[in-house]
Amino acid sequence: MQGKQERVVKKPARTPAYVSPNQLTICGFETPFEQALTTDNRWVKLSRLLPWDRMVSQYNKSFRSPEGRPPINGRIILGAVIIKHILKLSDRETIQQIRENVFMQYFLGYSSFTNEVPFSPTLFVEIRERLTLEVLGRISELIITHHLDKDFLQGSDNEKQKGENELQQSNNTEASQPKEVVGLTAVISVENPDVHQENPKEDESRKTEVPHKGKLLMDATVAPQNITFPTDLKLLNAARKKSEELIETLYNKELHGGVKPRTYRNVARKEFLNTAKKKNKSAKQLYKANGQQLRFLRRNLSHIDKLLQAYPRFPLSPKEQKYLMVLHTVYEQQYEMHSTRTKRIDDRIVNIHQPHVRPIVRGKDGKKVEFGSKLQVSLSDGFTLIDKLSWDNFNEGGCLKESVELYKQRLGYYPEKVLADKIYCTRENRKSLKELGIELRAKPLGRPSIAAALSNQVSPGERNPIEGKFGQAKAGYDMECIKAKLRTTSESWIASIVLVLNLVNLMRVSLCLLKSISDTVIVLIQMISPWATRKIGRPSLAPSC
Repeated sequence: MQGKQERVVKKPARTPAYVSPNQLTICGFETPFEQALTTDNRWVKLSRLLPWDRMVSQYNKSFRSPEGRPPINGRIILGAVIIKHILKLSDRETIQQIRENVFMQYFLGYSSFTNEVPFSPTLFVEIRERLTLEVLGRISELIITHHLDKDFLQGSDNEKQKGENELQQSNNTEASQPKEVVGLTAVISVENPDVHQENPKEDESRKTEVPHKGKLLMDATVAPQNITFPTDLKLLNAARKKSEELIETLYNKELHGGVKPRTYRNVARKEFLNTAKKKNKSAKQLYKANGQQLRFLRRNLSHIDKLLQAYPRFPLSPKEQKYLMVLHTVYEQQYEMHSTRTKRIDDRIVNIHQPHVRPIVRGKDGKKVEFGSKLQVSLSDGFTLIDKLSWDNFNEGGCLKESVELYKQRLGYYPEKVLADKIYCTRENRKSLKELGIELRAKPLGRPSIAAALSNQVSPGERNPIEGKFGQAKAGYDMECIKAKLRTTSESWIASIVLVLNLVNLMRVSLCLLKSISDTVIVLIQMISPWATRKIGRPSLAPSC
């Protein structure tokens, strides 16, 4: 008789405590190759540009209870999400890349190279549920504030102390937590806490006198889900197959006797394939095939209801119960469209596994309808932020006021100019922007005079940056195909891609800044010494950035 095989106990990965980047030095990072890491690596550069103290403190706020095992280092979690979406890797491949790459481990905050994995790949599902759209939105705002504030760029002692204080507050077990500090004005008020106490009226007048700065671009787009193109026939066939699985789960010989309810699955599949395999399907053939699948689905749902009545307690799990509710909704919607011979219904379900996905009509050439979530996005200085995300279609023209107010809340002042599409340029929006003293760069209403048209002439390429961001997100970072299935994890996936867009822009801005500084130094050297001109050569005064 063979004995039971002993369970293999996997050695958990070493989870180092969070250490502020102010205490980490690249010279002390130990490698098995007996050489120091180069500072020219992209992960090393990116790690020095991010405000890790504030990002980790924001992530730690998502843990409500201090009891139990301490969570994994927040820098490891956020860094792994960034690596995954920058390189467009799967969950398992991300963990393998981190295990093999010494620069990625430095980016995650490790002090030395290790062959152990940071955490299990299956943990990414819980990470996406914890990193909600709001949390990642606040982290993106922290990165933008970090870039705009001069104290951050200079690495002042005040910022170091502030990051340590925030990290200590996030780990505190007290129930009351301080209000979150986001935006440039909030940073200034924290560094000068006595301003509001001494003269609040003077401070209020100082806030209203802040001039308008910057340029705000806004537009809407759709992040499609990774689902098959939905048709009524394919949806009904998928619902029928799921109902057959539920019948198999519910049937019990002791409760329901020895005869299992007939589902006619072979006949139903044959009828489905007879129509689905045809290259050209007429409307009459589709109508007949949809009616057949509807009758098969109705019979299965009636069998499920009879099987449930024999149980003293409800036997289905929450996931199976959700599927059952979706099947009933799909049958009601498809039956109503089939009986009335219409092709539209409110809150239409297009996928039984992702019932939150809705068809969103965009009217674009070659892709008139997309299936996913709709985003209202604002762009300023190359940084992208999500103002609104909804799974239902909405009119983006009503989001202009909200986007302008969010711009002021994040940066402390209103934009000087707003560039928007025609759908945003309603009379109400024009009036509200005029009251705030914001210029709307768009075509005037009516038939303007020649002087008025020339004074507010909009070039075709002024709104190209935000369209380019959409193309970069979809083609470069797979926003065209969101592979998460749950509603919350899909929102986290989209917000992570937007976070990566901001990090890429931050890297570009920092490189342009370093290039301009180096060119200025070379020009000064040439002005001082003609000999240096012959050695260094003639530089380019205007950087390509």
